[in-house]
Order: sequence, then structure tokens, then C-alpha cells
Amino acid sequence: MESKDQPLPILFQDEWIVAVNKPAGQLVHPAGKPVEGDLVTMKILRDQIGQQVYVIHRLDRPTSGVLLFATDLEAARNLHAAFENREVAKVYWAVVDGIPADEQWLCQEPIRKEEGKIERAAATSFRLLQHLPGQLALVEAKPKTGRFHQIRRHLLHAGTPIVGDYRYAAIDRCDELGERLGTGSRMLLQARSLQFRHPVSGKDQLIEAPLDPLIQQLVPDDSGR
Repeated sequence: MESKDQPLPILFQDEWIVAVNKPAGQLVHPAGKPVEGDLVTMKILRDQIGQQVYVIHRLDRPTSGVLLFATDLEAARNLHAAFENREVAKVYWAVVDGIPADEQWLCQEPIRKEEGKIERAAATSFRLLQHLPGQLALVEAKPKTGRFHQIRRHLLHAGTPIVGDYRYAAIDRCDELGERLGTGSRMLLQARSLQFRHPVSGKDQLIEAPLDPLIQQLVPDDSGR
């Protein structure tokens, strides 16, 4: 887990927006029931750049990668609308336990946030990037919707849960793979890129994160582009 004193890697910053490479283990914003020792990306970034920041979207606590904030309220409103209207292209990479049955597939399994809640339509397109040793695979995910734990649950539905996903995969298997791969309790899911229209200039904006080191160590050099 990252130290509070360690600055966040800034991937992009201008007068209106700032994107960071969120470390795994950090909360994007304060939890409803704060726990001592919680690291909150929003607070760390605010203190780091000395400006108020507005949360634009969220990543699960164990997910690393591109996380976008605004430093301007109007820019924040425009970006929220872009996410709501599905005008943002999101790309994730995951190391999964098992080999997918297809090279490319679309999962449209509906998702309910919790028992008793209504099911909502969800869609994620997947692409097999690389076979890895030990019956593992590197997969690209492009969510079309933004449901609760969508990529994690859609990969579980495909029979290939994410390595280290202690919520949806078997705990004993997570422990076994973490020890064998040297990844510990980390979940191997990373937000690799976001592409959207800049909220002020209107220009196409692509923000990418370097490949997570724990994923990089499992894939050939030419796959970690």
C-alpha cells in the first residue's frame, strides 16, 4: 500500500482537469464509515496540488490506473455529463485465472448492485491479448456501461475471474496464485486509458497509464505497450 507521504503520479494536468495513476488500495473519495489508515486519492491529490478537486468517476479500491478529476466546477459538470451519456471510452487490462473460450466476446449479463435491488442492463466487450503461463491470460475490457463491479462480475460470468479478486474468486485460489506469482493479495485489474472530449477545448483527449508493474512482470515485454 502507498505511503501518505508518497505523491500521486500525475498523468495529465492543465487549468481545468488533472488525471493521476491511482495506486491499488486507495479509496477514490472518503468512505461512509472511515477507517483509520485509509488512503483517499481525492484528499492526497488536493493536498499535493494545493487546489480543490472534483471527483469525476470512480475506480474500485483494489483497481489501479487512470483516474480523472476536475479542478474547475464547470469542467466537472461537463465531464459528469460525458460519463453519464457514455461519451468516454474506457480501457482496462486484467490478468484472469483461466483461458477465455473466445478471442473476443461481448458480455451483456445484467447486474444488480445487491440482493433485492433491480437488475440493470450492462455491457462489456472483451479481447484476449495474451496467453500467460499457468493457464492465465491477459484480457482487455471495454465497459459500455458503468455498473457496480461490472468488469469483475462479467469476467466471473465468463468463468475467468480476475487474479486476486478476493470478493468474487475463491479465497484459497487467490492465496495460491498470489503466492505463486509474487503478487500477494493484489487484484490484477488496471484502468489503462480514458479517451474523451476535453470539457473546455473540445479537443479529443487520450490519457494513458503505464502498465501496472505487477501485471508487467507477468507479460512479455512486447505486450506491455
